[in-house]
Amino acid sequence: AILGPPEVNISSCRNCINVTIKLPASHLRIHKTLRSLIDIYGELEYDITLKTFDEEHKRPLEKTTEETFSTVIEGLYPNRNYCVSVMVTASMNKQSIPSPWKCVTVNSVARQDYNMVTVAGAVCFSLVLAGALKCLHAGGYILQNKSLPGSLV
Repeated sequence: AILGPPEVNISSCRNCINVTIKLPASHLRIHKTLRSLIDIYGELEYDITLKTFDEEHKRPLEKTTEETFSTVIEGLYPNRNYCVSVMVTASMNKQSIPSPWKCVTVNSVARQDYNMVTVAGAVCFSLVLAGALKCLHAGGYILQNKSLPGSLV
């Protein structure tokens, strides 16, 4: 039987890619119960291939005993597009279909950091504006409670 393809989802992090892999479904039933590939093989190997516009790099073969798992590919260049494909094999079955390529652009700074700076800037600006308005009110320049005497108008 041919294994695969696994279900792969990727997301960008700071100079890295988070890869979530879900093993392909098995079609083997024992006593009317669908068995997973982990139930059948015990341990599976997965091979991640990383591709950029100018090169392709195979990562070292790794092993898993989980149906769904994640791994992080670190040390990537910021603002560069990377594509990932995963192939799952077993020690007794090397026939496999790789996952379709999934692509993402690696962030140089996490977007959450930008949001934090924006919110902090907005709060500081609001406080300065409120302070300035309070000073103008205290000085009697805006929102006066008493009208000016007729001789000053």
